Amino acid sequence: MLSSETDREVSSKVTKDNRKQVGIMGGTFDPIHNAHLALGECALKQLHLDEMWFMPARDPYFKKKKHVTPAALRSRMTELAVEDISGFKMSTFELERDGETYTAETLEKLHEIYPDIHFYFIVGSDSMYQIDTWWRPETVMRLATLVVAEREYPDRQRSFSDQIRYLKDRFDADIRVLDFTEMDISSTMIRNMVKNGEDISGLVPKDVAGYIAEHELYR
Repeated sequence: MLSSETDREVSSKVTKDNRKQVGIMGGTFDPIHNAHLALGECALKQLHLDEMWFMPARDPYFKKKKHVTPAALRSRMTELAVEDISGFKMSTFELERDGETYTAETLEKLHEIYPDIHFYFIVGSDSMYQIDTWWRPETVMRLATLVVAEREYPDRQRSFSDQIRYLKDRFDADIRVLDFTEMDISSTMIRNMVKNGEDISGLVPKDVAGYIAEHELYR
């Protein structure tokens, strides 16, 4: 039996620390590329995570007006990219949901299904600066540790460290910063290169490049 408030606090902390530690990297992955994988590997190692889940979005509300490759194709490319990397898994969690997907709802449902997991949500600097405009940002920061890799973001209102302090003060956010060197790769770049007939080897895993060619994506 716990004998004091201090005992209860210690017990709660031990329970949380003993939970499985899982990173989540979400996105359209249209297509997934080597910078995504490098960032996932960095988070896995630096934060000593048990697993890193790559979670393609089914219907990202913020890209409603843009053409997005069908979810089944993006899912398969993600699966090909991570299947042989230790600690990496492809999650179909958002793909199996109907309608628009919001991070706050995703995290709530994940907590219901996996109460024994503590989640780390991987974001870039751009998302960290925009996160307080997301739907129910307080829920996102209550249910997951934010993991951020700094990169150039021209519309910043505050310095990187000041933005972290702002989110901690406003939302009591738990934020970890990765020591990660930004890679000059983007999904938009890759799509444009394929459209122009340029070689994308070295930017995406070999199996992903083969899949893009086989299915004539981005032509």
